[in-house]
Amino acid sequence: MKLNPSNQLELFIHGKELKKFISLYKENKLPNKILLNGRKGIGKCTLAYHLINSILSENEDFAYNFTDFKIDERNKSFKLIKNGSSPNFSLVDVKIDKKVVNIDQIRGLIKDLNKSSFNEKPKFVLIDNSEFLNKNSINALLKDIEEPNIGVYFILIQNQKKLLNTLTSRFVKFNIHLSNNESLYTINKLINDNIHNLVNNEFINYYFSPGNIYKMIDFCNDNNIDFKDIKLIDFINILINNNHFKKDSNLKYLFYEVLENLLKQKTKSLDLDHYNYFIKKINIINKYNLDEESLFIELSDKILNG
Repeated sequence: MKLNPSNQLELFIHGKELKKFISLYKENKLPNKILLNGRKGIGKCTLAYHLINSILSENEDFAYNFTDFKIDERNKSFKLIKNGSSPNFSLVDVKIDKKVVNIDQIRGLIKDLNKSSFNEKPKFVLIDNSEFLNKNSINALLKDIEEPNIGVYFILIQNQKKLLNTLTSRFVKFNIHLSNNESLYTINKLINDNIHNLVNNEFINYYFSPGNIYKMIDFCNDNNIDFKDIKLIDFINILINNNHFKKDSNLKYLFYEVLENLLKQKTKSLDLDHYNYFIKKINIINKYNLDEESLFIELSDKILNG
């Protein structure tokens, strides 16, 4: 099964955060606009799905298991969300073949929110990969976020990327973290093995989150690459030479994270200004969705083939 927060039945970490949110909900103090901020791949979106199921599954058969922090796949609310047919849940995320969340997606969301509720349960809007929201989609969101209908909760996932203050200022921010030990524990649970048996040591550090390690393992399996032997620089060359990262927005995000880690490793042999130059160029390309060709030429000359 491909790793997707929507089908992660077990919450390996962040149980304490979940209990905190549920306590606030039961006290009618849960903010209706929640921002979960932290590195991509540490379980923020999985936490959001578990929070949503724990609330929606209340009084249903196979309700959320708070003892083991597990969603029961037989639960009705889980099935409806998984099938994209829940009247109480909407997902806003960038589509695989797109660069941004377009305004039509937001218009569709607004239309859904204006529909009458079929039950007395709250509605949840989960906005994942929020860095892919552009100004038009953000502006379309603002009115509904500023004046949400009663019983509507917005959960915004921020991957430590800068967002427009006009959006984030409407939310109550919660910073989500993983220690290095928690990160290793999580990835070992995800792969049901010891990470050192499958992954080159160059990729085992605090900067690579469990979710991104899992995606790299998955990518290597799909492309017959030995992840135990491949080096960081060779992995980047494969992503570039075969245009893999251009075909999938998740791979593109992963590509730049891997690239930044290579630059960190090269810091000792690079002038600091040189390092900062590449990081700044990467950030500009990401921010304005520019073509990467000139970046690749410079990288090949000064880093990848150096």
